Amino acid sequence: IVKTVLSDPALKEEYYQECAGMAIRIQKMRKKLVDALKEAGSKHDWSHIVQQIGMFAFTGMNQEMCKTLTEKYYIFLTTNGRISMAGLNDSNLKYVADAI
Repeated sequence: IVKTVLSDPALKEEYYQECAGMAIRIQKMRKKLVDALKEAGSKHDWSHIVQQIGMFAFTGMNQEMCKTLTEKYYIFLTTNGRISMAGLNDSNLKYVADAI
């Protein structure tokens, strides 16, 4: 599949456009999450969330906080505070921010 896509100029261009689109969406979700956390009343400095890149973000939350998010709110993240930014969307963003 990779060989087929990257060998065809049109498919390759479409692939790179889709990757760029996903990166832009994830970066927007980072900003929206930080804004939603502030709106939810958090006084914590969440600026590190928007300074990171990629599909995941290190929140800085400890293991107990992560356990509470998972067990009480069914928000799944690693116990070291890494959360999938790709899993956030406009429909669940407020729920996640309020839970955090």
